[in-house]
Amino acid sequence: MGTALLRLQGVVAGYGRGDVLHGVDLTVEEGAVTCLIGPNGAGKSTVLKTVSGLLRPKRGRITLLGRDIGGLSPQAVLSHGVVHVPQERSLFPSMSVWDNVLMGGFVLRDRAVVRRRIEHIADRFPIVANRRHERAGSLSGGEQKIVEIARALMLDPVLVLMDEPSTGLDPRARQLVFHTITEINEGGRTVLLVEQNARSGLAIAHHGAVMESGRVRLEGTGSSLLADPEVARLFLGAAPANRG
Repeated sequence: MGTALLRLQGVVAGYGRGDVLHGVDLTVEEGAVTCLIGPNGAGKSTVLKTVSGLLRPKRGRITLLGRDIGGLSPQAVLSHGVVHVPQERSLFPSMSVWDNVLMGGFVLRDRAVVRRRIEHIADRFPIVANRRHERAGSLSGGEQKIVEIARALMLDPVLVLMDEPSTGLDPRARQLVFHTITEINEGGRTVLLVEQNARSGLAIAHHGAVMESGRVRLEGTGSSLLADPEVARLFLGAAPANRG
């Protein structure tokens, strides 16, 4: 770690005439899990949408390994190795688990590469192999999120964007999802994670950033932000530190 994979510099973006991001500066190091936390409306998900090409930045610069990707189409950003796992369920419920994962490689023309990758993914994600013929819609919410993550790896990405992957999941499913994120990171994937469950997100993150009102207000290691009394008071549901 130590190499800047993704860098946002003074990024302004929003919807229509309204800006949500007001000059975001953020660096995501290669090989790390970076977690964005903050209140609703802080701009966390908008950062991911702007990086992935779903929103065009109005000002500022977004670079991936030094190459400008700000303002590119989602397909062009995807071709640079950036995949986006959205907050909303995105599987095709009537299709099988196996076919859903195959859809992740739809832009790949080499069928042999597709076959090798899905076999490798099935080895790493037992649910893909064991439930391959079942309809994706029959899986639990946590199982569907694991399949979504598996599908994202079909393109062998350099950066995985994840938007609140634990939303709507029970505690056991959340634990499984965070364990999966840790596993894919240990396998060499860089992850930029937005997580409303700030404590769990920071616990697996190498680097964390607190967003407020469309800007990054505070940065540090995941562990240092977890230990920060002010961060705990505002975002982790802890009581204010005793300053007396």
